[in-house]
Formats: sequence, C-alpha cells, structure tokens
Amino acid sequence: MIRVDDLLHTARERTGLTDYGDEWFTEPLKVLVEALNTEARLSELGLALTRRRLAALLADRLRLRALRKQHPDIEDVDVTVAAEICGLPRTGSTLLHRLLAASPGLTSTLSWETSYPLPFPGEGPDAAERKRRARERARLFLDMSPDFADIHTIEWDGPEEDVILLDRTFVSMSFDSFYAIPFYGTWLRETDQAPAYRELREWLQVLQWQNPARRNEEWVLKSPHHLTAVGTVLETFPTCKIVMTHRSPVSAVPSYASMVCSIGRQYSDDVDPTERGPYWSERFAATLRAFAGVRSTWPERFVDVRYDAMVADPVGQVCRVLGELGRTPDPAALESYLDRNRGQRHGSHSYTPADFGLSAAQLERDFAFYSEEYL
Repeated sequence: MIRVDDLLHTARERTGLTDYGDEWFTEPLKVLVEALNTEARLSELGLALTRRRLAALLADRLRLRALRKQHPDIEDVDVTVAAEICGLPRTGSTLLHRLLAASPGLTSTLSWETSYPLPFPGEGPDAAERKRRARERARLFLDMSPDFADIHTIEWDGPEEDVILLDRTFVSMSFDSFYAIPFYGTWLRETDQAPAYRELREWLQVLQWQNPARRNEEWVLKSPHHLTAVGTVLETFPTCKIVMTHRSPVSAVPSYASMVCSIGRQYSDDVDPTERGPYWSERFAATLRAFAGVRSTWPERFVDVRYDAMVADPVGQVCRVLGELGRTPDPAALESYLDRNRGQRHGSHSYTPADFGLSAAQLERDFAFYSEEYL
C-alpha cells in the first residue's frame, strides 16, 4: 500500500525541507496513488520502486521551491518555446525532435537533466554527479527492460521528452504508460492541466538559469502527452507552434502498446498485452477527437509532418519545419546528427495488432476520422 502522507513525510525527511509552496499537486497525487493501490497490480519490487520514485519527485518539488527562494532572479529568466512536437507515439517524433534540437539557436531538455534537473549541493557547473547518475540510471533501466532498446534509442545525454519534468506535478502520461491505471488516465484527460504547465515553465526557467549558453536559444520540446492539453500548451507558451507528427494508427498504436508492456514489466508481474492495447487505442482515439476542436481555434500555430515523408527525407522535412518556425536551416548540422544516429539505431521490433488485443480493421475503423484528415 502506498500512502500520500508517508510520501510527503519521506520527501521532507530526505531533504530537510518542509515548504512545498502551493499544494495544488496533492489532488493529482492522491488520484495517482489511489489508482496505483487499486489497479496497478504492483509486484513487490514494483511497489518499492514506485514508492522511491514518488518520494524523489516530491523531494524535487521541495528543492525547487528552496532554490527559487535562494535565487529570486530565476523568476526573471525569459523562456521562449519555439515548438512543441506532439502526435501519437511512435510517429517519428523522436528523430524530428533530435534533429531540431541539433539546429543552431534551438535547445531541448536533455535526458540527464529531466532526471536530475536541480544541482546537488556543492556541484559545479559541469553537473558531473548528475550526469554520472544519469548514465547509471540508463544502464539500470536497460538491464531491467532489455528489449526496450529494440523499441527506442536511449541517449542519457541526448534530447528527451519534457513530460518527465511534468512527472513532478503528478499530471503526466508517464504514469499510465508505466502502470495499468485506467482510473488515473481518465482523470488526466478530464482535468485542467494549467497548473502543471505553469510549473513546466518554472522548470525550464531553472534549466535555462543553470546554463547561460541557453540565454539566446529557444526551446523545442516534445511529448505525445501534450495532445491531452494542446490548448493549455498554446496559452502557456504564446510563441509556441505545435509540430504534429502523423502515422497510421494501425502501426502506431500496437507499437506503443509494445513499448508500455516492456516498461510495465519492471513494476508488475501481471502485464496483460491484450489489456494494454485496447486501453491505448481508446485513449488515443478520444484524445484525437477532442484535439480537433482545439486545432480549429489556432490553425496558424500548427505544422504537420507525415511519418513516411520524415523517413524518406528527414533533412528536407526538418528544413521545412524550421522555415515554418521562422528559422534558417543548417543542413550540415542536420546531416552530422544523422550520421551519428545511424550508428545508434535499435534492432528489429516485431509485433502484430493481435498481440495486443487489437485488429487492423478495428484500428482503421476507429481512427478513420483522423486518417482521412491527415494521412
């Protein structure tokens, strides 16, 4: 059993800090904990890992408040988000994200700093200890999910999804990806995420404050989570454009189901692929239907990238997106990243929709409204 009061106490004890600031986050934390206790079927190891993770996220909240009190100038850091990449998972968004982040004048959240966004006491600007821990964390993750590298390339020091920063608000798609917790997933789609996105901006301020080289750079962020809150993203970051990647759900949904099953086995000995597939199919269909209305309100703030076009001509597609963002492309920088990326590509990843309780015909039918518009 996980108890919210125990987590709050553990984080205070671990850090020696007591001030959480605005405690709005306790509502999403309570919803998450209830779902974990009643739905997640946690193994003994999964329960221990989850308690540790939630307490660590709360500790970071305490440390964030303390850092901002100690350095009030962080509030003056001007954060500019050029683009937020979103779309269904497994639609080419990772390659697009990493190529855009390799472009001059743009920056992204890095894997090591999403895991360890705050400096440790006495740590220098090189963040050596945080980077060491991030390398070890990536190695341990792959040891626990050895087939994950065949699904997604891990770069401990490369661009990573900013949704990991949102984990600290307990308003994040990470949780129902890691665990079978439909109660939480339903709540997430219905809740107002504005407080979480205000805190995401705070985290970006802190990261930018730590690295003065980012002062004149704009952020390129990425996560399928943002499909659940596109309007909130656009309101929170008024300069931001949504770069939306598109791929047939017949391929994308089973691929994501395979990924979440791989991750979920770290936390549960009872992972049912035929349960995860329908859950994510229904979740994504509902999300895309709701998204359509938001997009019609701000049509000028969207850029579309098709998966097949991205695979066929990644440099050309990224140059087009950069043009839409008002930036001058540097094809040489993009080719340089692609040369490195070719040596890091993961192995084969084989699955069928039926492996996850789905069928191609059902996916085509349920997502026809989306495919007819964008594919």
